[in-house]
Amino acid sequence: MSDVCTSEPAGAIRAIDKHSVHRICSGQVVLSLATAVKELVENSIDAGATNVEVKLKECGAEQIEVSDNGRGVEEANFEGLALKHHTSKLRDFSDLIHVETFGFRGEALSSLCALSDLSVITCHESSQVGTKLVFDHKGHLVQQCPCPRQQGTTVTLQQLFYTLPVRHKEFQRNIKKEFSKMIHVLQAYCIISTGVRITCSNQTGQGKRSTVLSTGGSQSMRDNIGAIFGPKQLQSLLPFRQVSPLENIMEEYGLKDGDLPKQLFTISGFVSTGDHGVGRSASDRQFFFINSRPCDPVKVSKLVNEVYHMYNRHQYPFVALNITVASDCVDVNVTPDKRQIFLHEEKLLLAILKSSLINMYEAGVNKLSLNYTPTVSSASKEVHLPVEDKAEPAENNQPGTLSPTSTLNLAALKGAFSNQNSALSGSKSSSEKASKSGPSQKTLQCFFKGSVKSPVRPRTEATKGSLGARAELHGFRNEGVSVREKDSERFLAVESPDPQHPDSSEPVVENVTHDSSVSQNLPEDPGFQTEARSPVEDSVIIPDAKRARRDDPRFTAEQTSDTASSTADVPVCLRRKTVPLHFCLQALAAGIKRLQQQQRQRAADRQRYRRFRANISPGENQRAEDELRREISKDMFKEMEIIGQFNLGFIITKLNSDIFMIDQHATDEKYNFEMLQQHTVLHGQRLIVPQKLHLTAVSENVLLENVEIFQKNGFEFLIDEDAQVMERVKLVSLPTSRNWTFGPADIEELIFMLSDSPGVMCRPSRVRQMFASRACRKSVMIGTALSVGEMKKLVIHMGEIEHPWNCPHGRPTMRHLANLEIISQD
Repeated sequence: MSDVCTSEPAGAIRAIDKHSVHRICSGQVVLSLATAVKELVENSIDAGATNVEVKLKECGAEQIEVSDNGRGVEEANFEGLALKHHTSKLRDFSDLIHVETFGFRGEALSSLCALSDLSVITCHESSQVGTKLVFDHKGHLVQQCPCPRQQGTTVTLQQLFYTLPVRHKEFQRNIKKEFSKMIHVLQAYCIISTGVRITCSNQTGQGKRSTVLSTGGSQSMRDNIGAIFGPKQLQSLLPFRQVSPLENIMEEYGLKDGDLPKQLFTISGFVSTGDHGVGRSASDRQFFFINSRPCDPVKVSKLVNEVYHMYNRHQYPFVALNITVASDCVDVNVTPDKRQIFLHEEKLLLAILKSSLINMYEAGVNKLSLNYTPTVSSASKEVHLPVEDKAEPAENNQPGTLSPTSTLNLAALKGAFSNQNSALSGSKSSSEKASKSGPSQKTLQCFFKGSVKSPVRPRTEATKGSLGARAELHGFRNEGVSVREKDSERFLAVESPDPQHPDSSEPVVENVTHDSSVSQNLPEDPGFQTEARSPVEDSVIIPDAKRARRDDPRFTAEQTSDTASSTADVPVCLRRKTVPLHFCLQALAAGIKRLQQQQRQRAADRQRYRRFRANISPGENQRAEDELRREISKDMFKEMEIIGQFNLGFIITKLNSDIFMIDQHATDEKYNFEMLQQHTVLHGQRLIVPQKLHLTAVSENVLLENVEIFQKNGFEFLIDEDAQVMERVKLVSLPTSRNWTFGPADIEELIFMLSDSPGVMCRPSRVRQMFASRACRKSVMIGTALSVGEMKKLVIHMGEIEHPWNCPHGRPTMRHLANLEIISQD
């Protein structure tokens, strides 16, 4: 015990000093730029402000300033304004149930004091002049002086996170991403804060301050959405219509109608329509509110996206939904940022949401735009089917959507390939009906004109053909006669109509002839002839088809006795020949000895060539993994030896003792693709009139900060710094390359990529598709024979490109076949 226990005071449990507790907890409350701005904006809205202005310098890395025209701070509250857990919203814990303000814990300003230099300028509605307050990192008031200020409050933060060096360095390195996240959080407050004008601007260096976000203080959520995302977004929105949950959905969530509270939830807001193309490529415009408080309900968000994907599976909807519920059914005190919220009767909320969304989208699915085309009267007169033909009612009821030509061909085909029994019945009624349909008759004759084959035959000719074929089969079986027919006799040919019956529409089928020697073996049995005329035998005979062997009991023994010698069913007597076998015991012993030597040699070879050299044991896992791994660098492609070409599509190469197989098309395609990306210049096509882009303020700022990247992609813009926000940029030139033209959709895609990776060179996906298509067409194709020099050139090219392992479409360019050292020579 003496070795374990020490007398040092560090091992004792004691309370952390208040200053350290304050710094530790403050870092947990304010996590990012978005959290800092959120806390200040919430304080302004709680103070009853109708105008909130957020001003940033260097995207918030240097300074954050939030001003409002709220009630201001009374002089009696100056001392406790930035102290920990000092608030005017709560008196005791029971007040938390009925809290309706954004802030209530009294942690925001105190935490911001610990992480930055905080100062406040405020003027209460009862004061004549404003006051400037300066606080230290503990939240204590250190300076107070008069300052001119209209009613309201201004909070200024300098050098956020500079008291935490590691976090401060990371914060400055990712300031663009932090700024984008802050804008997304601020957009939620802009949408839900009706009657409040919120403006956000940023100043870079000594340049002009640019507005990033602005609303007009409208009383409508829809107007706020239009002010933030533009009028284009409003065109694709549906107002949310709440309905009662459906029975099957209630069963899905295990709910019973009798036990549920009535009118517990009230949902309002907007969602995107289910039409393809109006959605988003990501879920970046989804905002959920509970009692007008922005939050992140994971289950609600998942449900909305799942229902939307039932109607538009490749996109995400725009969502702005406010869920109103009694305050005693909500717990907002879950996480420091108050974004996670617990709800009472959450399953009921999900059932209402799912039922309402399905009801909204199903109503839009059944709506079709009709295109009425006039019917040509002349065509209806020329094309008609006989009404008296009762055998084909479906043909007479066809809708008039076909062209006259297609109708004629359809009638001809259906007349030719009609019911086989009716075609072989021999009745003249069907032929008379077919002859009356003038246009159909002409089309039918044109259809069969010059034909060589036909599955249709008259009854008499079909009977003869089937009889002859049956005779040939029986003759082949009983007499062993080889059936030979000429090619012209093997197929059924359709000739011109019978001249004696000019009105007949049935084609005359040439009779099938057979060898007389075969037909002599057929007994003249009336029963057999009757069977040959049965409907089963009246089917179309295919010369090369195989028929199952059947023994006919009507063939007597007398009729088959003369052919018994050639029948396969009769046992055959075979003569056996006796051959003497020479045997030598010494030769047998020498052979056995030689066989044993070969076996020992093979056993030695197996020991020398092992398929896996590493031992299978827990201590040698690394050796086994190294043996199964091959690392190829780009300079190794020059050292590869060409063995040959396999299947006119793959190059077999050898590097030391390893054999590789390279896809000749995939590797050449990847080389051509990277060369096109490096050297192709997209030329711009000037527009006659500059085009408005209808970008949001955030997207507009991203474009202005990355104009060089857009210019490298062939886009040119007319920029007016003095214009109104969302109208400062106009498109004047579009990139074109041969038959590919790009447009505003590609600009939005570039903005989306640059918002995540600002300053990084990137291209729209359609440019990549264009290069991949061109590279594929100009590459060596599968099936092309290559010389050794051409194969060597393709392999060397793999070492000259950046990513030689996959083609632009994802197909691998090479595979490892085998290692010669571990292959046995058996």
